[in-house]
Amino acid sequence: MKKLLMICGLMLGIAGFAQAQQGGGQGRGVMMMKPEERVKQLDEKLKLSDDQKTKLTTVFTEQAEAMKKMREEMQGADRDAMREKMQKFRADNDTKVSAVLTDDQKKTYEAWQKEQRAEMQKRMQGGSN
Repeated sequence: MKKLLMICGLMLGIAGFAQAQQGGGQGRGVMMMKPEERVKQLDEKLKLSDDQKTKLTTVFTEQAEAMKKMREEMQGADRDAMREKMQKFRADNDTKVSAVLTDDQKKTYEAWQKEQRAEMQKRMQGGSN
């Protein structure tokens, strides 16, 4: 029984360590975040007004619902077609977000997006350590 408890403890410790190495879950994609989390993240970067926060929460909520529906519809579909549709979907949503932002915020948002893409490329190539 003691061995079993020690093994369980060891496994939990390893899982916790692995989670910490991956950034504690912070590295999950922006598209997977809740709309409120995304608005909070943008607010930290762009200093949004209350009106902008409300509008962006609506945009991100609609986006999350559409993304869920798209994933269900494209289950088992051609990966290239799915990728193309997702890229168009993201571009459309970027346009909606940009429409809410001021010119200065747009510049900061675009620079931040480039950073995010570069980080994602780095992770996908296995260079996250």
